[in-house]
Amino acid sequence: MQDSASTLIIPVESQVRELDAKLLLACFAAERGFPVIIGSRAYIHFQAASIPRGVYLAKSMRHLSNLMFLILRKLGHDIVAWEEEALVHPPAETYFTLRLSPVTVRNVSHVFAWGQENVDLLKNYPELPTNLPIHVTGNPRGDMLRSELRPYFDAVAKALKQRYGNFILINTNFSDVNPYIPNIGLFLPAQDLQQPKRLGQSGAGMSMAFAEGLHEHKLAVLEDFKQLIPALENAFPDLNIIVRPHPSENQKLYHDIAAQCKRVKVITEGNVIPWLLASEALVHNGCTTGLEAYVLGVPAVSYLATLNEFYDYDFQGLPTKLSHQCFNFPQLQETLSRIHNGEIGAADGKERLDLINYYLAARNGPFACERILDILEANGYKEKQPSAQSTFNYLQGWLYTKVKTALTYLNMHKPGPNRSAYHDHRFPELSVSDIEHKIAHLGNLLGRFENIHVEQFSKHIFKIST
Repeated sequence: MQDSASTLIIPVESQVRELDAKLLLACFAAERGFPVIIGSRAYIHFQAASIPRGVYLAKSMRHLSNLMFLILRKLGHDIVAWEEEALVHPPAETYFTLRLSPVTVRNVSHVFAWGQENVDLLKNYPELPTNLPIHVTGNPRGDMLRSELRPYFDAVAKALKQRYGNFILINTNFSDVNPYIPNIGLFLPAQDLQQPKRLGQSGAGMSMAFAEGLHEHKLAVLEDFKQLIPALENAFPDLNIIVRPHPSENQKLYHDIAAQCKRVKVITEGNVIPWLLASEALVHNGCTTGLEAYVLGVPAVSYLATLNEFYDYDFQGLPTKLSHQCFNFPQLQETLSRIHNGEIGAADGKERLDLINYYLAARNGPFACERILDILEANGYKEKQPSAQSTFNYLQGWLYTKVKTALTYLNMHKPGPNRSAYHDHRFPELSVSDIEHKIAHLGNLLGRFENIHVEQFSKHIFKIST
């Protein structure tokens, strides 16, 4: 390891969704000589002043990150980014205000795009700095869907199949209207019905008209799915029903439904990929998992009993277009029966193939991880750290870190539904041996990573190196 190399800082927000892919990137980076810090996003922010100067890999460029990006730059870190939600996004005018901030974007040195569609979208952003490079690299989450790494999930998929038998997987994405904690939904809970509505975390940046329309539509679709779950159990007596709520959803309503059923289980554990591989079919409504199912060759059905073409196609259209589409329960029952009987498989055709290739790069050839690291190396990050800031700027960054950490910690431990429980729900505690086991499994499949070393950096954070 070169002492002068920039540290690659990889924050993880949702462990089941992001960790495997980001750990793959960490291993490729460590093999090339980058020291890597990977772990809980919140706890990496707490430790930002203690991490050697390096490159922070952001998962979004929302205005909610304005302060943290300022702190990182004052501490001497560079920031590169991808857009975690780029595959399923609203129309451009809403996407720009919801997912991008002129202040945040100005602090980013490079953007790594999932595919050409992502580039075309970002290039139309009116506040995009003229000198900001956008690279079509694909994304590590896409790497985990490739044939080379699919066996990574085989043992888990086999165990799920043995444990739960033949099952239909229902993935929900209703955190906008059924949030794990109240303030992350589309709207903040009303304290006074006479007061105007206030946007919550997921709605920040939307116009009020867009948010209200989306809220109404999501509530209607949620009602459809609440009726759908027991209906599927009754329609398919030889199949189990596995409900997998979005990590940011409140699971109680699904557990209440399952309590009235015999073959319905609500389970959120682990990466979704082995669940897809073990399932007979996926039922969703505009969920990114529909895209993952398509790439894996798993039959997926988008259930559109309440159809709003603007929200269902212009906003959440990609997973739906890559899936079989059913507009009422009899259609859904017939489609799932044909899948169950082996008459049809995953949705296919040239139009869908062209669509996925437009949105998702690096489906073959070099991994997205390798393409990202090629760019970091070409820009000198392997040879040197970012330039040190002035003492004044560094002390400002250090002070801001301490104050922000203290305020965040207080907020995380407020009485009632709090962010500490939400954090632990999305990032359960891991040990060094947990990380080592994952790396060994990845290495066995790819024939590499033998010399990777893992150590605990601090709580919820690990250092990966050679």
